[in-house]
Amino acid sequence: MADQKRRELGDFLRARRARLTPESVGLPRHARRRTPGLRREEVAELAGIGVDWYVRLEQGRPVTPSAATIDALARALWLTDPEHEHLRALAGGGGPRPFEPEVAPPVLLRLLESLTQPAYITGRRRDLLAWNAAAADILGFDELAEDDHNILVAMLTYPRSRELFGPGWADEAQRMVAQFRATHDLWAGDPAFTALLRRLREGCPEFQGWWERHDVRRPASGIKTLRHPTKGVISFEHASFQANDDLGLKLVIYTPLTGNHPQKIE
Repeated sequence: MADQKRRELGDFLRARRARLTPESVGLPRHARRRTPGLRREEVAELAGIGVDWYVRLEQGRPVTPSAATIDALARALWLTDPEHEHLRALAGGGGPRPFEPEVAPPVLLRLLESLTQPAYITGRRRDLLAWNAAAADILGFDELAEDDHNILVAMLTYPRSRELFGPGWADEAQRMVAQFRATHDLWAGDPAFTALLRRLREGCPEFQGWWERHDVRRPASGIKTLRHPTKGVISFEHASFQANDDLGLKLVIYTPLTGNHPQKIE
């Protein structure tokens, strides 16, 4: 997995380099370019590092950049805070142990069942470990095949999710893919993650294009507006909470907006 992690580092650097222009970082444009983005030499110059060293990073070769080098690259590539954090994680040595599916502890399951709002628990790979009756009613998790108990699979490959999220489906799906990217790249090459990517590529035509962008985002609370087949249009505030027992576990809760009255779908 360490070799695959280095390849993901190189791919991430190339993707961030390709989205910039010389003008956007204060460099003059001297000639027409065959490919978009900055050249490797320009990134190295902006970061104050050797070109050969930077090339080795993009090639995924076994080199270990210092913290100062990572910070300099983040500045040169105009990385956001989540992207900077992701670059640090990718550049770290080694990799995690082989993935094993998590098990939600009983206390967390009891909390889940006590909630009247839609709520569910996910693991690192975004597997759906448990959900309550309200989540089954609103989000349709009981309809998932046993092998598809994964929030990404549910969102990207099930037609019901496209209908449920309506016009906002693509934005929500891309947000989830960008959040998952930050986790995946640390487990790149693990059979469980490879199998999930294959399932998403096969089941969602848009997925590969989104995946190749190498966008990364942090989880964030917000508002989701759903078009439920029997309840009509209804909006929820959503938030996620990390479990102390296992930091890979997250409890996600959907709270109906105050004064929220379902509207009939026309």
